[in-house]
Amino acid sequence: MSRLLPNLLLSAALASAPLTPARALDTRLPDLGTSASAMMTPKAEQELGQAFMRSVRKNQAVLDDPLVSDYMQDLGKRLTKNSAAAGRQFHFFVIDNHEINAFAGPGGYIGTYTGLIETTETESELAAVLAHEIAHVSQQHLLRAWETASNLSIPNAAILIAAIALGVVAGSNAGLAAASAGQAAMIQEQINFTRANEQEADRVGIDTLAKAGFNTNAMAAFFDRMNKATRVYASKLPELLRSHPVNTSRIADALGRADQYPYQTPHDDLRYELLKVRLRMRDERLPRTSVEELQRLLKEGRYRNRQATEYQLALQLAQDGETAQADRLLRKLLDERPDLPEFIVAEAKVENQLGRGQAALQRLHRALATQPASHALNLAYADQAIGLGEYPLAVKQLTRYLDYSHDDPGVYALLARAIGEAGDSLSAHKYQAEYHYLNGNLEEAILQLEIALKTPGISFFDSASIESRLDQLRREEKTRKSRE
Repeated sequence: MSRLLPNLLLSAALASAPLTPARALDTRLPDLGTSASAMMTPKAEQELGQAFMRSVRKNQAVLDDPLVSDYMQDLGKRLTKNSAAAGRQFHFFVIDNHEINAFAGPGGYIGTYTGLIETTETESELAAVLAHEIAHVSQQHLLRAWETASNLSIPNAAILIAAIALGVVAGSNAGLAAASAGQAAMIQEQINFTRANEQEADRVGIDTLAKAGFNTNAMAAFFDRMNKATRVYASKLPELLRSHPVNTSRIADALGRADQYPYQTPHDDLRYELLKVRLRMRDERLPRTSVEELQRLLKEGRYRNRQATEYQLALQLAQDGETAQADRLLRKLLDERPDLPEFIVAEAKVENQLGRGQAALQRLHRALATQPASHALNLAYADQAIGLGEYPLAVKQLTRYLDYSHDDPGVYALLARAIGEAGDSLSAHKYQAEYHYLNGNLEEAILQLEIALKTPGISFFDSASIESRLDQLRREEKTRKSRE
């Protein structure tokens, strides 16, 4: 498993540059006081989270699937609005890694590994993991780590913070390895403090599950399965068990808490089933399920969810070039669920393959009228418009959507492509620079802006704006290199 490097996490935590071109993040340690909430303003924590996310993208394979992102964000919103963190902004993302792991970072950034999602057996189990991580944020467990560092010298505080950050992302053992032997006890004490909050995160998370309408027993069920898995994993435990240790006492506590709520057996949302389909189809470790086998499963009624199995069949038919059959099946699914982005995007792609590109564009346009905030629909519409040479349409849609998704690299990449095809190379390089910046690639971001500055006939205003942004990125690059 790839891990975040200590110096990059230090850069994210202590020397981060701006998300937006207008301002820079203070690189000094915050004024550490006695109250966790007073140590870092919401604005400073947001900037720290944005810098943290850039480091994650640079060092981890963040999954670039807008439909997966849509579902995870919707599930996360359902949980957060029923949690102690209601009203706070969260960002849920998926890392393409077979490890069983999840973590909460600063600024409400919560990451889940594909391996964990594939391991869950119900939507309530996946919701339980997210509710637990949301609780770490709402109970200020991460900010309390800064409070513990308040009495240390700045070098020691920096090492401790880096160790905690590595523990959050890659397991506490990696965090300990980043510290010198003389500081190991101090860091171990902090990590133990973090683990002591696991029970609180379980309790608060189960409350959230109940309020959101999920099965409150799902947390204990998932932990029990993970605990039994230790016998299989032996010395190589899943990362989730390293950073979130589980024992029989913790499982019993979770069951006891769940028993305080009326028992309910919610049905898994169809989108959860479709999520599992998408992840299975992209998992190269798994053998491909043939069209014939999927058809046989449907005929014999041997499936977990009929619509999800038909969706998988439609995707497989399209991959095999059987687009007419895929079209018929997807139209049937859309008759049943015309609102689902998964079905809409799949049918639009099939329509385009069948030479009905304008019909596909109109389908996506109609869907956006009722779901304007859908990440998947916005990107699918822009991509389809670009494919048809309708560059102004793509630019207009993406520019509007950028106000709602200003920190997603995929939006900037599509916008750079659309506006470049429309003939505005200056803006294309600027958007491409932000794409690389959000992915943590400072050198490439700087190069794109330097190229933009050489655009013939560049205006004074554009030149000044690019120079200002270049200055910010160069200062951040200098700070990062000084810590390597």
